Amino acid sequence: QVQLVESGGGLVQAGGSLKLSCAASGRSFSTYAMGWYRQAPGKQRELVATINSGGSTRYGDSAKGRFTISRDNTKNTVYLQMSSLKPEDTTVYYCALSTRSWYMISEYDYWGQGTQVTVSS
Repeated sequence: QVQLVESGGGLVQAGGSLKLSCAASGRSFSTYAMGWYRQAPGKQRELVATINSGGSTRYGDSAKGRFTISRDNTKNTVYLQMSSLKPEDTTVYYCALSTRSWYMISEYDYWGQGTQVTVSS
């Protein structure tokens, strides 16, 4: 069984920065793909960023140029460094883990509880 625990969310001013963390339990973390997704009320869950076992990254359009995903396999942790935050970034951010592909949201097997990010104008 895998458990994911997000942390680091909070309230920041527009233009500010925030770093989210997601700690994973279980073995073989280094072989998994990890992702960050977000979902606003009434909207479909969307990709923020993903990172595969080799360290390659992919970003959703809203995150490109502003957010950076990284991982530390010695700590079983994935990070999302967010900069130049905008009010429209306000929502719940979810950490996810895939034991298979890293391309599609349907491939992610485990999800965290989510952490709230609020950006004030």
